[in-house]
Amino acid sequence: MSMINTITYGLDIGGTKIEIGLFDSELNVIDSRRVPTPTQDYDEFLSTVANLILEADKRCGQQGTIGIGMPGILDKNSRVQSANVPCATGKLLVADLETTLGRSVAVANDCRLFALSESCGGAGDKQPLVYGAILGTGAGGGLCINGALYKSGNNIAGEFGHLPVSGYLLQKYNLPARPCGCGLIGCCEAYIAGPGLGWLYNHFGGGAESTTKFVKDLRDKDLVAIKTFECYIEFLASAFSTLVLSYDPDIIVVGGGLSKIDEIIEALPEAINKQLFTGIESPIISRAVFGDSSGVRGAAILGRQHVKNS
Repeated sequence: MSMINTITYGLDIGGTKIEIGLFDSELNVIDSRRVPTPTQDYDEFLSTVANLILEADKRCGQQGTIGIGMPGILDKNSRVQSANVPCATGKLLVADLETTLGRSVAVANDCRLFALSESCGGAGDKQPLVYGAILGTGAGGGLCINGALYKSGNNIAGEFGHLPVSGYLLQKYNLPARPCGCGLIGCCEAYIAGPGLGWLYNHFGGGAESTTKFVKDLRDKDLVAIKTFECYIEFLASAFSTLVLSYDPDIIVVGGGLSKIDEIIEALPEAINKQLFTGIESPIISRAVFGDSSGVRGAAILGRQHVKNS
């Protein structure tokens, strides 16, 4: 069994920025840096990531353990598939970084690392089965079992945003099957992510695809906002009820911008129960503890677990 270094680096790679967090043995942040993400040139992207790590080595006086989260997946051939960082698509990022850095590197989907962070010291701490769901610009998540990510052949287990939306609900609210950024038509994400909520509000007559305006109008008892909320909660509860039937988690931890809307968190348990058969109940629904910090924190945890188990 390999020894875990005192310092762990967690990197959160997004379409606009790369953040590196340096964590001590107790997972306390001791330093962090951010740089813009090169998305069009792979060599530039690779050197940017590697330089962040090498600079961290110099600041720490040691080679830290490395975990990385990024949008997209590593397919079964270990190649990146990422719409947000197109230059990395089809590349063997892990192998290239390990060659450059001379040490082990662990990479996983950023939404799945949100789940890992919340299952280890977060809202789902000590719960056997934790599902972490992010509702922001997109909708994604992952399942953790006893504090470790559930692994699958294609590394896509838990991608609830791309479950097919309920045909019954489309018919009930007279809505079209919307195209999704993944290339499919009728994915849940097109209705339950932030832009989807904005679209619903505008579709029902809100006058703008604005979640900020929607929340204000909802709290002012506006009828269009109330109708939008009722529709949205049914769609979200439908997706979550599928998670319950598929994984039976002990808790669903919700993060992302929409998790900050109290009305959504409060309405979910009852709405989920309405879409489950008799005798089955919604798990605990909780807002995330670490929020925006879960990306780098989850990546750091991944890196530590990877070295410990290698």
